[in-house]
Amino acid sequence: MEWLDPLLRILSLPKYGLTTLFLAAFISATLLPVGSEPALYGLLRLNPDLFWPAILVATLGNTLGGMVDWWMGYGAHEVVDKYRHSKSHAKAAEWLQRLGPKACLLAWLPIVGDPLCAVAGWLRLPLWPCTFYMLVGKLLRYIVMTTVLLHFFPGNA
Repeated sequence: MEWLDPLLRILSLPKYGLTTLFLAAFISATLLPVGSEPALYGLLRLNPDLFWPAILVATLGNTLGGMVDWWMGYGAHEVVDKYRHSKSHAKAAEWLQRLGPKACLLAWLPIVGDPLCAVAGWLRLPLWPCTFYMLVGKLLRYIVMTTVLLHFFPGNA
């Protein structure tokens, strides 16, 4: 594991760190179980002057990943139709249709946020309003989570 520390130091450099953060945030917004908060926190511990650029890069990557979820949902009618008759699906679909794109404000939530974007696409809720609400929710999450983490675990960068 001697190779891991130098690799992490290289990836945390501003030259690579923001790109790495973007990719982590993008991948974490898809249905893969990866979190981008540790990457954001690690980058900011080593480069505190990158707070706003890192927040914006993470938000952009995570929002674009949410848009991919939306498009996957948009094209997934056949798969979802198998589960259409379940009570939970009917309630979730009714709730999403009632709230509309504003439901995408909750795209930041663990476990349900990413599938929520896919279901919004499947329900054919409008992409751009959904994207706007995803962006707002994800931006607020990154600001709050990062501020709290840096407050409670400031470290010596």
